[in-house]
Amino acid sequence: MKAVIIQEAGRIEIAEIPIPEPGPGEVLIQVTSVGICGTDLHILDGHYAPSLPITPGHEFAGVVAGLGEGVQGLAVSDRVTADPNIYCGKCALCRAGRTNLCANAAAIGVNLPGAMAQYVVAPAANCVVLGNAVDLAASSLVEPLSCAVHAFDVLNARLGQDVLVYGAGPMGLILASLARRALSASVSVVDLNEERLEWARRAGATHVSRTASDLPFSGADVVIDCTGATPAIEDGISRLAAGGTFLQFGVPRADAKISMSPERLLMSELTLTGSRAVHQSFERAARLFEMGAIDPALLISDRFSLDEAAEAFARFRSSEGRKIQILPV
Repeated sequence: MKAVIIQEAGRIEIAEIPIPEPGPGEVLIQVTSVGICGTDLHILDGHYAPSLPITPGHEFAGVVAGLGEGVQGLAVSDRVTADPNIYCGKCALCRAGRTNLCANAAAIGVNLPGAMAQYVVAPAANCVVLGNAVDLAASSLVEPLSCAVHAFDVLNARLGQDVLVYGAGPMGLILASLARRALSASVSVVDLNEERLEWARRAGATHVSRTASDLPFSGADVVIDCTGATPAIEDGISRLAAGGTFLQFGVPRADAKISMSPERLLMSELTLTGSRAVHQSFERAARLFEMGAIDPALLISDRFSLDEAAEAFARFRSSEGRKIQILPV
């Protein structure tokens, strides 16, 4: 089969490799679509993945093409998407129910062969069957949607709060859209890219701006950073209203540092928290996707073939467009 291989930092190759065999409890999936996200770019830049080479791709959907020993509840030709995260179930955090913080976690596309290939193997237990009415090519959006669902679980946000989102990329658009639909909230989005701000308006943002200084409120109840950029993070924390909550959603560099006032943290009773990956949210996201909670046409801007993977990554890095997909078939 054909697959994208990140051989070393900065170098993508398209290679012919054997079709993988599903082991016990696993399924072989013929990949219909795979999305590129910031984690994939970090891997290409030599970060995040424990080692290279690796086939990236953790946002994917496809059709079951083979069953490993003992698989029940799935059949060849089922249309599926899959949670890419695999937890040990044995460490203290797993035993405490915090599986997304597993000390021994693995992930498809990070330290296991990913879905930027014609076929990928996934645990059957991680798969969710999709209805025939769902656009299968768009269904790779379920994974980022599941991360957003977990983010709202962490926030435990209340109806009618003012929400401020930094970054109008795909995740910012998903989070802004969910905030409007689920919270009936005032949702403001900040981004330097005017084109992306227009997409934020279409996603339901009540206010958009290149800078939070121009927004019509003095402080937000909830601030979500989707950029991972230190200046945006520091500015976002400064925009919190008393009693507000700041959520770090975007992935910063491992060596990033921020500056803030601990006195303000104390006196204003601020909450600073993070949201990591997927946690008991994947099946809910699949159902929300089937119900039309997000608009694929709003989010997906570009589709490339497997042979065009390097071009797809370059497009993503340029911050042009929105969700970039690769279609292996």
